[in-house]
Amino acid sequence: MLMKNYIIIGVLGVLLSSCNEYQKAIKSSDPAVRYAEAEKQYKAKRYKKALRLFELVAADYAGRPEGERIYFLQGDAYYQLGQYTLATYPFERLQKLYPRSDKALEAAFLEAKSLYMESPKYSVDQTYTNQALEKLQLFLDKYGNSEYAKEANELTLDLLTRLQKKEFEIAKQYDLIRDYQAAMKSLDNFLLNNPGSVFREEALYTRLHSAYEWAINSVEHKKEERLQVAKEAYETLMKAYPDTKFKKDANTMLAKVNSSLKSITQEK
Repeated sequence: MLMKNYIIIGVLGVLLSSCNEYQKAIKSSDPAVRYAEAEKQYKAKRYKKALRLFELVAADYAGRPEGERIYFLQGDAYYQLGQYTLATYPFERLQKLYPRSDKALEAAFLEAKSLYMESPKYSVDQTYTNQALEKLQLFLDKYGNSEYAKEANELTLDLLTRLQKKEFEIAKQYDLIRDYQAAMKSLDNFLLNNPGSVFREEALYTRLHSAYEWAINSVEHKKEERLQVAKEAYETLMKAYPDTKFKKDANTMLAKVNSSLKSITQEK
């Protein structure tokens, strides 16, 4: 028990000493003292304290060799705290002020990844997504053979998929609210703009469904033409995905389309 108390007292002593040194650095007018304590707090993963000190000395070391490290550690401290928007600024400043820095590559990647981390899910505003894509592309253009290139490509693909999903969900919504003409137009645009999308199969099926509903519920004098459009949509789906998971429903629609076309032909 006595030994345990000594340990607790020892730990408290270290913490108090550390706090005293931090407070002294805050009050100090010597940039070197502040900088040394900032490094110490950063290494101890006390990022908030480190950031306060880095902010106090950043202007003193701007343009000097120490400034390069300060910008990088500032950015990384914000990144470690999950404050990704704030992290982008020091990473960007490092690249602009120290373009030949050994840390420029990593700063460029972390700047782009910080924007990626702020990118929301597909259903809301995609400002950060577009910014992240731009930064990731710039990074890959400049550092396409770097150790971070693989992850940068993976992040890019994920962001593109999010944007595609949002575009597809908007198009699909028209089908759900029975605005079939708008759905077909929107889906056509989606398929044209995203030929390799992971949502292509479902988009082709949804386009078939819209064309089918548009035709079946059409006025008589336009029905034959629209049934042919639905039939073409079926053929496009089956040509692209012969074993589509939507095959059963697609075949049911085709049967109804063919039956309706047959009835129209017999009536002529």
